[in-house]
Amino acid sequence: MTLQNKQRFDGKHYAGVGDVEYLNLLDIARRMFTPDPEFQNMSMLYTPWWNGFVEGPTWKAWWIQNSYGTTYSALPIYDEPYITFLQNSQDLWFDQMGDGKTSSLFKQGSENVFHWIAPDGCLCDAAAPGWVVRKQGDGRVNLHDWGMEFTAAGVLMQAELLLIGHDIAAIEKYLPKLERCAEFLESRRDPKNNLYLSGPAGNLLAPSYGGYRKPDGSYDMGYLTGLSVTTIAALNRLIELEKLVGNNEKVEVYTLRRDLSLAGLKAMETDEGYFIRSLDPDGIKHGVYGNFEHGYFEAPPNHDAIAFRVVDDTQAKKIYDKIVSIPELRPYDFIIANYPSYDDMYEQPEGPGYDKLWSFGAWVNGGHWSTCEARMILAYYRLGQFEDARKSMRQLLTFARRFRLDNPLAKFGSEVTQPNEPINLCYDTIGPAAAFIRGLFEYLYRADSLTLIPHIPPTIEMLQQKDPIRFGKKKLFLSTIGTGPITAVRINGSVWNHFTSESIVLPFDQLPDAAQIQIALGNQTLHEIPSKPVSMSSLNIPSYDESAVHEVLAEPEARIRRFVALLTSEGFSDGYEPAHAVLILKSIAAIVERRELHRKGCLPPLPEPSRTAADQSYIDTANRLYQGFKTLMDSYGESRESHQKRLYDLWMKSERA
Repeated sequence: MTLQNKQRFDGKHYAGVGDVEYLNLLDIARRMFTPDPEFQNMSMLYTPWWNGFVEGPTWKAWWIQNSYGTTYSALPIYDEPYITFLQNSQDLWFDQMGDGKTSSLFKQGSENVFHWIAPDGCLCDAAAPGWVVRKQGDGRVNLHDWGMEFTAAGVLMQAELLLIGHDIAAIEKYLPKLERCAEFLESRRDPKNNLYLSGPAGNLLAPSYGGYRKPDGSYDMGYLTGLSVTTIAALNRLIELEKLVGNNEKVEVYTLRRDLSLAGLKAMETDEGYFIRSLDPDGIKHGVYGNFEHGYFEAPPNHDAIAFRVVDDTQAKKIYDKIVSIPELRPYDFIIANYPSYDDMYEQPEGPGYDKLWSFGAWVNGGHWSTCEARMILAYYRLGQFEDARKSMRQLLTFARRFRLDNPLAKFGSEVTQPNEPINLCYDTIGPAAAFIRGLFEYLYRADSLTLIPHIPPTIEMLQQKDPIRFGKKKLFLSTIGTGPITAVRINGSVWNHFTSESIVLPFDQLPDAAQIQIALGNQTLHEIPSKPVSMSSLNIPSYDESAVHEVLAEPEARIRRFVALLTSEGFSDGYEPAHAVLILKSIAAIVERRELHRKGCLPPLPEPSRTAADQSYIDTANRLYQGFKTLMDSYGESRESHQKRLYDLWMKSERA
């Protein structure tokens, strides 16, 4: 049967032939990153407070652990204004990072008050303007170590953002801070075994890690596998940044540390190939599945080792096989943190007087975190486990269709944590959708190149990714035809020979600014892929019935439309400010379209008060986007930078009809 006679799908963001359900899931995943009339989406997580992303309506700060899986997975598809939003959010961590001198206040309730002076290079649990939580802020904070694995994950996200952006000025701005973080992490590497020491709550899913409980009942540091895995992954990206700026001495230093850390990590492997959770200084292992004591399986360091290629393909397969052999790790298709319950936390998960927050399946002990699910999906794709990825995305939609994108998810990933809210939304929860997209090509960014590793389900015989992924200012549009190994590649119609049967290398300096990359898999030929002109225009202005704009937004909409027209006439089509303005119009267009879908009865029914809250969230999103933009543009009136001054002049001109 020819491709012409097979099932086709043509969505907003993906088109293809073959597995229509999978293609539709991809399309929905991508819809969650742009204003959409049906699904909650990333634009709804904007806050004008710092002109960036926020964890959620009920979580008014920016967390490292929660954003980790989502941010890493979404970075290739993020464009302006999301790049600026994300950087402004991550600046909350790096602008307030520890310096070994500055004291910060943290209050846990009305009684526990802490004045913390964090070591130089230490990042945090969460931050907002003028507020930072140096350690995990829940639990017995007096026992907690500094944010060890938080710091490693923060370095990884910022380094990946800089690698993709390929902006030397930005790299030189942030590299000194990343290097300070690297020194802080290095201070915990034990030279005797090249493992990393951490005390209680030094892990990502803190405060589940209790550290090393000494015979006298006090708590000290143990060797934490997750800290090794995340630090290795962070160092891999830091090495590439140092290469990009030509700092060969630092490349050697970090390469040595990375290699030593990899060698040390072998001590945390079991005979079956998966990783334990931690090792006490006295030799007791935590996380050997089936042991009488500490006999649980710890998911995060294991799926992260696969997702970030800390382990080779053989060991990755062994880890995956172990996960599959424990069905209780995925009772609702989402991965949970551990199975069975921890027996080594500093709080008891059950028994007289216990706090149900620590019970198995509720929170950090066996609960579900979508930041982890995102990394699990990346692991699925790497190993070709597409049905697992499909099941995960299906499960996500059971929450998405109800406007219940909450996190963490209680009862082993089956229920929201905040059921009394009319709707829920958290940044973490969009992570699986991001990973469902990134996993298709993996995207390994390096100093001088991007490597694509296609992981296309064999049920999809032709795939077109309509939105570009990013490398510097270059935009790459990807499409595949066929199934199996890579057999041919073309870029803008020209033959490209930098590929093997498994991967394609794209040197940065050889890529055109706009590249249509066509990939043949198996025996298919490339001429069957529809070739379309590649547009570099970033001002994709939506069309809609302007008379249907909500009355609250009528005046802002009119001004933004005038401003965009002025930008176009002056040749300002690229960059953050035009993109933010257009995002406002797209958010308003989504409101108009949602009203029409309601009128036609085309939206899944929501009970009250959820329906009213869902509809209002669209109006609130457009208002926040406008108010944040207005505040910024008004501030340009005080700027001495010529570009900003010109934009301010146009902004003032747009005030007049």
